[in-house]
Amino acid sequence: MSRLGGLGHKLYAGEVSYDFVGRRRTWYIISAVILLVAIGALVFRGLNFGIEFRGGADFSLPNATCSVEDARSTAEEATGAQVIVTETASGTVRVQTEELTPAQSSDVAGILADACGIPKDEVKAQVVGPTWGAEISGKALQGLVIFLLLVTIFLSIYFEWRMALGALVALAHDLVITVGIYALTGLEVTPATVIGLLTILGYSLYDTVVVFDKVKENTRGITGQSVMTFGEAANLAINQMLVRSINTSVVALLPVVAIIVVGAGLLGAGTLLDLAVVLAIGMAAGTYSSIFIATPFLVTLKERSPEIKALQARVLARRKQGRVPTGAPTAAGAAADSEEPDGSSAPVSIDPSAAGSAPRNQPRRRPRSRRK
Repeated sequence: MSRLGGLGHKLYAGEVSYDFVGRRRTWYIISAVILLVAIGALVFRGLNFGIEFRGGADFSLPNATCSVEDARSTAEEATGAQVIVTETASGTVRVQTEELTPAQSSDVAGILADACGIPKDEVKAQVVGPTWGAEISGKALQGLVIFLLLVTIFLSIYFEWRMALGALVALAHDLVITVGIYALTGLEVTPATVIGLLTILGYSLYDTVVVFDKVKENTRGITGQSVMTFGEAANLAINQMLVRSINTSVVALLPVVAIIVVGAGLLGAGTLLDLAVVLAIGMAAGTYSSIFIATPFLVTLKERSPEIKALQARVLARRKQGRVPTGAPTAAGAAADSEEPDGSSAPVSIDPSAAGSAPRNQPRRRPRSRRK
Protein backbone atom coordinates (compact mmCIF):
# COMPACT_ATOMS: atom_id res chain seq x y z
CA MET A 1 0.00 0.00 0.00
CA SER A 2 2.89 2.34 0.78
CA ARG A 3 4.33 1.72 -2.66
CA LEU A 4 0.96 2.46 -4.24
CA GLY A 5 0.68 5.62 -2.17
CA GLY A 6 4.16 6.68 -3.22
CA LEU A 7 3.30 6.07 -6.86
CA GLY A 8 0.09 8.06 -6.46
CA HIS A 9 2.04 11.02 -5.05
CA LYS A 10 4.53 10.88 -7.92
CA LEU A 11 1.72 10.69 -10.48
CA TYR A 12 -0.10 13.62 -8.90
CA ALA A 13 3.08 15.69 -8.67
CA GLY A 14 4.00 14.89 -12.26
CA GLU A 15 7.22 13.12 -11.30
CA VAL A 16 5.93 9.98 -13.05
CA SER A 17 3.67 10.23 -16.08
CA TYR A 18 2.09 7.76 -18.48
CA ASP A 19 1.19 9.05 -21.92
CA PHE A 20 -2.47 8.00 -22.15
CA VAL A 21 -3.53 10.83 -24.43
CA GLY A 22 -0.54 10.60 -26.77
CA ARG A 23 -1.21 6.92 -27.38
CA ARG A 24 -4.94 7.29 -27.86
CA ARG A 25 -4.87 5.70 -31.31
CA THR A 26 -3.63 2.50 -29.67
CA TRP A 27 -6.50 2.54 -27.17
CA TYR A 28 -8.96 3.28 -29.98
CA ILE A 29 -7.73 0.26 -31.94
CA ILE A 30 -7.92 -2.02 -28.90
CA SER A 31 -11.45 -0.85 -28.10
CA ALA A 32 -12.49 -1.15 -31.75
CA VAL A 33 -11.36 -4.79 -31.84
CA ILE A 34 -13.22 -5.56 -28.59
CA LEU A 35 -16.35 -3.81 -29.86
CA LEU A 36 -16.23 -5.67 -33.17
CA VAL A 37 -16.03 -9.00 -31.33
CA ALA A 38 -18.91 -7.94 -29.05
CA ILE A 39 -21.11 -6.78 -31.93
CA GLY A 40 -20.26 -9.92 -33.91
CA ALA A 41 -21.32 -12.09 -30.97
CA LEU A 42 -24.59 -10.15 -30.71
CA VAL A 43 -25.31 -10.56 -34.43
CA PHE A 44 -24.32 -14.19 -34.92
CA ARG A 45 -24.93 -15.74 -31.48
CA GLY A 46 -27.50 -13.44 -29.94
CA LEU A 47 -28.44 -13.18 -26.29
CA ASN A 48 -29.57 -16.08 -24.16
CA PHE A 49 -32.73 -14.56 -22.75
CA GLY A 50 -34.10 -16.06 -19.58
CA ILE A 51 -37.56 -17.45 -19.18
CA GLU A 52 -38.79 -14.06 -17.96
CA PHE A 53 -38.23 -12.62 -21.45
CA ARG A 54 -39.02 -15.50 -23.79
CA GLY A 55 -41.89 -16.95 -21.75
CA GLY A 56 -42.30 -20.52 -20.49
CA ALA A 57 -42.44 -22.64 -17.36
CA ASP A 58 -39.75 -23.03 -14.71
CA PHE A 59 -39.57 -26.01 -12.34
CA SER A 60 -37.20 -26.09 -9.35
CA LEU A 61 -36.52 -29.54 -7.84
CA PRO A 62 -34.71 -29.23 -4.48
CA ASN A 63 -32.71 -32.23 -3.23
CA ALA A 64 -33.37 -34.09 -6.46
CA THR A 65 -31.97 -37.61 -6.72
CA CYS A 66 -32.10 -37.69 -10.52
CA SER A 67 -29.29 -36.56 -12.80
CA VAL A 68 -29.47 -33.63 -15.19
CA GLU A 69 -29.73 -36.04 -18.14
CA ASP A 70 -32.59 -37.97 -16.52
CA ALA A 71 -34.49 -34.76 -15.73
CA ARG A 72 -33.97 -33.53 -19.30
CA SER A 73 -35.24 -36.73 -20.94
CA THR A 74 -38.22 -36.90 -18.58
CA ALA A 75 -39.21 -33.26 -19.23
CA GLU A 76 -38.77 -33.56 -22.99
CA GLU A 77 -40.91 -36.68 -23.04
CA ALA A 78 -43.61 -34.96 -20.97
CA THR A 79 -43.69 -31.72 -23.00
CA GLY A 80 -42.72 -32.97 -26.46
CA ALA A 81 -40.21 -30.12 -26.87
CA GLN A 82 -36.63 -29.27 -25.98
CA VAL A 83 -35.98 -28.08 -22.44
CA ILE A 84 -33.11 -26.43 -20.55
CA VAL A 85 -31.91 -28.24 -17.42
CA THR A 86 -29.27 -26.88 -15.01
CA GLU A 87 -28.09 -27.83 -11.53
CA THR A 88 -27.12 -25.31 -8.86
CA ALA A 89 -24.37 -25.68 -6.28
CA SER A 90 -26.97 -26.53 -3.61
CA GLY A 91 -28.17 -29.56 -5.60
CA THR A 92 -31.39 -28.01 -6.92
CA VAL A 93 -32.27 -29.09 -10.45
CA ARG A 94 -33.89 -26.39 -12.55
CA VAL A 95 -35.97 -27.33 -15.59
CA GLN A 96 -37.15 -24.68 -18.08
CA THR A 97 -39.69 -25.55 -20.75
CA GLU A 98 -41.79 -23.74 -23.32
CA GLU A 99 -44.95 -21.94 -22.25
CA LEU A 100 -47.48 -24.32 -20.66
CA THR A 101 -51.03 -24.04 -19.44
CA PRO A 102 -51.65 -24.35 -15.68
CA ALA A 103 -52.97 -27.90 -16.16
CA GLN A 104 -49.95 -28.93 -18.23
CA SER A 105 -47.63 -27.34 -15.69
CA SER A 106 -49.21 -29.37 -12.87
CA ASP A 107 -48.87 -32.61 -14.86
CA VAL A 108 -45.19 -31.95 -15.70
CA ALA A 109 -44.45 -31.10 -12.05
CA GLY A 110 -45.89 -34.44 -10.96
CA ILE A 111 -43.91 -36.37 -13.57
CA LEU A 112 -40.66 -34.64 -12.60
CA ALA A 113 -41.34 -35.24 -8.89
CA ASP A 114 -41.78 -38.97 -9.47
CA ALA A 115 -38.66 -39.17 -11.66
CA CYS A 116 -36.49 -37.29 -9.17
CA GLY A 117 -37.81 -38.94 -6.02
CA ILE A 118 -39.27 -35.90 -4.25
CA PRO A 119 -42.84 -35.03 -3.17
CA LYS A 120 -44.85 -33.08 -5.74
CA ASP A 121 -45.58 -30.26 -3.28
CA GLU A 122 -41.83 -29.55 -3.04
CA VAL A 123 -41.59 -28.78 -6.75
CA LYS A 124 -41.69 -25.02 -7.30
CA ALA A 125 -43.37 -24.26 -10.60
CA GLN A 126 -43.54 -20.82 -12.21
CA VAL A 127 -45.28 -20.00 -15.48
CA VAL A 128 -44.28 -16.72 -17.15
CA GLY A 129 -45.77 -15.22 -20.29
CA PRO A 130 -43.64 -13.42 -22.89
CA THR A 131 -45.56 -10.16 -22.40
CA TRP A 132 -44.03 -9.69 -18.96
CA GLY A 133 -40.52 -9.76 -20.42
CA ALA A 134 -41.55 -7.30 -23.12
CA GLU A 135 -42.84 -4.90 -20.47
CA ILE A 136 -39.59 -5.17 -18.51
CA SER A 137 -37.55 -4.52 -21.67
CA GLY A 138 -39.68 -1.50 -22.54
CA LYS A 139 -39.35 0.00 -19.06
CA ALA A 140 -35.60 -0.58 -19.08
CA LEU A 141 -35.23 1.11 -22.48
CA GLN A 142 -37.37 4.03 -21.34
CA GLY A 143 -35.27 4.46 -18.20
CA LEU A 144 -32.07 4.29 -20.26
CA VAL A 145 -33.22 7.03 -22.64
CA ILE A 146 -34.29 9.34 -19.79
CA PHE A 147 -31.01 8.69 -17.96
CA LEU A 148 -28.88 9.50 -20.99
CA LEU A 149 -30.89 12.65 -21.70
CA LEU A 150 -30.48 13.96 -18.15
CA VAL A 151 -26.78 13.07 -18.16
CA THR A 152 -26.24 14.96 -21.40
CA ILE A 153 -27.99 18.07 -20.07
CA PHE A 154 -26.10 18.00 -16.76
CA LEU A 155 -22.65 17.48 -18.28
CA SER A 156 -23.26 20.12 -20.94
CA ILE A 157 -24.14 22.69 -18.28
CA TYR A 158 -21.52 21.75 -15.67
CA PHE A 159 -18.69 21.07 -18.15
CA GLU A 160 -19.28 21.51 -21.89
CA TRP A 161 -20.89 19.61 -24.75
CA ARG A 162 -17.62 17.95 -25.74
CA MET A 163 -17.28 16.39 -22.30
CA ALA A 164 -20.91 15.29 -22.43
CA LEU A 165 -20.26 13.61 -25.77
CA GLY A 166 -17.10 11.96 -24.44
CA ALA A 167 -19.01 10.59 -21.44
CA LEU A 168 -21.78 9.22 -23.69
CA VAL A 169 -19.22 7.53 -25.93
CA ALA A 170 -17.67 5.89 -22.85
CA LEU A 171 -21.11 4.76 -21.63
CA ALA A 172 -21.97 3.24 -25.02
CA HIS A 173 -18.56 1.58 -25.05
CA ASP A 174 -19.24 -0.04 -21.65
CA LEU A 175 -22.76 -1.16 -22.56
CA VAL A 176 -21.78 -2.79 -25.86
CA ILE A 177 -18.82 -4.62 -24.29
CA THR A 178 -20.91 -5.89 -21.36
CA VAL A 179 -23.78 -7.09 -23.54
CA GLY A 180 -21.31 -8.55 -26.05
CA ILE A 181 -19.62 -10.64 -23.34
CA TYR A 182 -23.04 -12.02 -22.39
CA ALA A 183 -23.67 -12.96 -26.01
CA LEU A 184 -20.18 -14.45 -26.40
CA THR A 185 -20.32 -16.58 -23.25
CA GLY A 186 -24.01 -17.49 -23.46
CA LEU A 187 -24.79 -16.19 -19.96
CA GLU A 188 -28.50 -15.98 -19.32
CA VAL A 189 -30.08 -12.52 -19.42
CA THR A 190 -32.58 -12.10 -16.60
CA PRO A 191 -34.31 -9.10 -14.99
CA ALA A 192 -31.43 -9.02 -12.48
CA THR A 193 -29.05 -8.64 -15.41
CA VAL A 194 -31.02 -5.65 -16.66
CA ILE A 195 -30.90 -4.07 -13.20
CA GLY A 196 -27.14 -4.59 -13.03
CA LEU A 197 -26.72 -3.17 -16.52
CA LEU A 198 -28.48 0.04 -15.53
CA THR A 199 -26.44 0.18 -12.32
CA ILE A 200 -23.09 0.16 -14.08
CA LEU A 201 -24.11 3.24 -16.06
CA GLY A 202 -23.97 5.30 -12.89
CA TYR A 203 -20.64 3.81 -11.86
CA SER A 204 -19.04 4.39 -15.25
CA LEU A 205 -20.35 7.95 -15.33
CA TYR A 206 -19.03 8.67 -11.83
CA ASP A 207 -15.50 7.59 -12.73
CA THR A 208 -15.58 9.64 -15.93
CA VAL A 209 -16.89 12.78 -14.19
CA VAL A 210 -14.11 12.58 -11.57
CA VAL A 211 -11.46 12.62 -14.30
CA PHE A 212 -13.27 15.33 -16.27
CA ASP A 213 -13.45 17.53 -13.19
CA LYS A 214 -9.67 17.33 -12.86
CA VAL A 215 -9.29 18.07 -16.59
CA LYS A 216 -11.46 21.14 -16.13
CA GLU A 217 -9.29 22.28 -13.22
CA ASN A 218 -6.02 21.72 -15.11
CA THR A 219 -7.16 23.44 -18.29
CA ARG A 220 -8.80 26.53 -16.79
CA GLY A 221 -7.36 29.52 -18.66
CA ILE A 222 -4.96 27.32 -20.61
CA THR A 223 -5.24 29.38 -23.79
CA GLY A 224 -3.63 32.32 -21.98
CA GLN A 225 -0.16 30.69 -21.93
CA SER A 226 2.21 28.97 -24.33
CA VAL A 227 3.84 26.35 -22.10
CA MET A 228 1.48 23.38 -22.06
CA THR A 229 -0.96 22.03 -24.66
CA PHE A 230 -4.49 20.96 -23.85
CA GLY A 231 -3.60 17.33 -24.43
CA GLU A 232 -0.70 17.51 -21.96
CA ALA A 233 -2.90 19.09 -19.29
CA ALA A 234 -5.59 16.46 -19.84
CA ASN A 235 -3.00 13.68 -19.68
CA LEU A 236 -1.74 15.12 -16.38
CA ALA A 237 -5.31 14.94 -15.04
CA ILE A 238 -5.58 11.24 -15.95
CA ASN A 239 -2.30 10.49 -14.19
CA GLN A 240 -3.39 12.44 -11.13
CA MET A 241 -6.66 10.47 -10.91
CA LEU A 242 -5.19 7.10 -11.94
CA VAL A 243 -4.56 5.66 -8.48
CA ARG A 244 -7.91 6.94 -7.22
CA SER A 245 -9.72 5.23 -10.11
CA ILE A 246 -7.88 1.96 -9.47
CA ASN A 247 -8.56 2.09 -5.73
CA THR A 248 -12.24 2.88 -6.30
CA SER A 249 -12.60 0.01 -8.75
CA VAL A 250 -10.87 -2.49 -6.46
CA VAL A 251 -12.98 -1.49 -3.45
CA ALA A 252 -16.16 -1.70 -5.54
CA LEU A 253 -15.25 -5.08 -7.06
CA LEU A 254 -14.43 -6.77 -3.75
CA PRO A 255 -18.07 -7.13 -2.56
CA VAL A 256 -19.15 -8.07 -6.10
CA VAL A 257 -16.60 -10.88 -6.21
CA ALA A 258 -17.77 -11.93 -2.75
CA ILE A 259 -21.32 -12.17 -4.07
CA ILE A 260 -20.16 -14.33 -6.98
CA VAL A 261 -18.07 -16.67 -4.81
CA VAL A 262 -20.21 -16.90 -1.68
CA GLY A 263 -23.72 -16.00 -2.78
CA ALA A 264 -23.76 -17.82 -6.11
CA GLY A 265 -20.98 -20.38 -5.77
CA LEU A 266 -21.65 -21.66 -2.23
CA LEU A 267 -25.30 -20.79 -1.64
CA GLY A 268 -26.47 -21.37 -5.19
CA ALA A 269 -28.43 -18.12 -5.49
CA GLY A 270 -28.84 -17.68 -9.23
CA THR A 271 -30.28 -14.18 -8.99
CA LEU A 272 -27.19 -13.00 -7.11
CA LEU A 273 -24.97 -14.46 -9.81
CA ASP A 274 -26.94 -12.71 -12.58
CA LEU A 275 -26.58 -9.38 -10.79
CA ALA A 276 -22.95 -9.79 -9.71
CA VAL A 277 -21.57 -10.91 -13.07
CA VAL A 278 -22.93 -7.93 -14.98
CA LEU A 279 -21.69 -5.58 -12.25
CA ALA A 280 -18.18 -7.05 -12.38
CA ILE A 281 -17.98 -6.81 -16.17
CA GLY A 282 -19.45 -3.31 -16.25
CA MET A 283 -17.19 -1.94 -13.49
CA ALA A 284 -14.07 -3.22 -15.21
CA ALA A 285 -15.21 -1.76 -18.55
CA GLY A 286 -16.15 1.54 -16.86
CA THR A 287 -12.72 1.94 -15.27
CA TYR A 288 -11.03 1.24 -18.59
CA SER A 289 -13.22 3.65 -20.56
CA SER A 290 -12.81 6.56 -18.12
CA ILE A 291 -9.02 6.39 -18.51
CA PHE A 292 -8.44 5.17 -22.06
CA ILE A 293 -11.55 6.36 -23.95
CA ALA A 294 -13.43 9.29 -22.41
CA THR A 295 -10.59 11.77 -21.84
CA PRO A 296 -8.57 10.90 -24.99
CA PHE A 297 -11.78 11.29 -27.02
CA LEU A 298 -12.37 14.67 -25.36
CA VAL A 299 -8.85 15.75 -26.38
CA THR A 300 -9.55 14.63 -29.95
CA LEU A 301 -12.64 16.85 -30.03
CA LYS A 302 -10.96 19.83 -28.36
CA GLU A 303 -7.96 19.79 -30.70
CA ARG A 304 -10.33 20.54 -33.58
CA SER A 305 -11.33 23.90 -32.11
CA PRO A 306 -9.46 26.99 -33.44
CA GLU A 307 -8.29 28.24 -30.04
CA ILE A 308 -6.78 24.88 -29.06
CA LYS A 309 -5.14 24.58 -32.48
CA ALA A 310 -3.62 28.03 -32.01
CA LEU A 311 -2.45 27.08 -28.51
CA GLN A 312 -0.76 23.94 -29.75
CA ALA A 313 0.98 25.79 -32.57
CA ARG A 314 2.15 28.46 -30.13
CA VAL A 315 3.52 25.87 -27.66
CA LEU A 316 5.32 23.92 -30.39
CA ALA A 317 6.79 27.11 -31.84
CA ARG A 318 8.08 28.18 -28.42
CA ARG A 319 9.69 24.80 -27.86
CA LYS A 320 11.25 24.84 -31.31
CA GLN A 321 12.89 28.12 -30.44
CA GLY A 322 14.37 26.48 -27.35
CA ARG A 323 12.66 28.80 -24.88
CA VAL A 324 11.03 25.90 -23.04
CA PRO A 325 12.29 22.29 -23.13
CA THR A 326 9.73 19.77 -24.38
CA GLY A 327 7.69 18.35 -21.53
CA ALA A 328 9.33 20.63 -18.93
CA PRO A 329 7.41 23.92 -18.79
CA THR A 330 8.45 26.18 -15.95
CA ALA A 331 6.10 27.93 -13.60
CA ALA A 332 7.85 31.22 -14.22
CA GLY A 333 7.48 30.88 -17.97
CA ALA A 334 3.83 30.01 -17.58
CA ALA A 335 3.24 33.10 -15.46
CA ALA A 336 4.94 35.31 -18.01
CA ASP A 337 2.96 33.89 -20.87
CA SER A 338 -0.38 33.82 -19.11
CA GLU A 339 -0.75 37.59 -18.80
CA GLU A 340 -3.88 39.09 -20.19
CA PRO A 341 -3.81 42.20 -22.44
CA ASP A 342 -4.69 44.35 -19.43
CA GLY A 343 -1.68 43.09 -17.50
CA SER A 344 -3.54 40.70 -15.19
CA SER A 345 -2.64 37.05 -14.98
CA ALA A 346 -4.97 34.42 -16.35
CA PRO A 347 -5.45 31.26 -14.27
CA VAL A 348 -3.63 28.30 -15.75
CA SER A 349 -2.64 24.88 -14.45
CA ILE A 350 0.96 23.83 -14.99
CA ASP A 351 2.65 20.47 -14.50
CA PRO A 352 3.63 20.44 -10.81
CA SER A 353 6.92 18.69 -11.55
CA ALA A 354 8.00 21.47 -13.87
CA ALA A 355 8.17 24.19 -11.28
CA GLY A 356 11.60 23.13 -10.08
CA SER A 357 13.01 21.80 -13.35
CA ALA A 358 14.84 24.99 -14.42
CA PRO A 359 18.21 25.89 -12.86
CA ARG A 360 18.06 28.60 -10.24
CA ASN A 361 20.29 31.61 -10.81
CA GLN A 362 20.65 33.45 -7.50
CA PRO A 363 23.40 35.94 -6.49
CA ARG A 364 26.09 34.40 -4.37
CA ARG A 365 26.27 35.80 -0.87
CA ARG A 366 29.62 37.17 0.40
CA PRO A 367 31.25 35.38 3.34
CA ARG A 368 30.41 36.84 6.74
CA SER A 369 34.12 37.68 7.41
CA ARG A 370 34.26 39.99 4.36
CA ARG A 371 31.12 41.87 5.13
CA LYS A 372 31.54 45.46 6.37
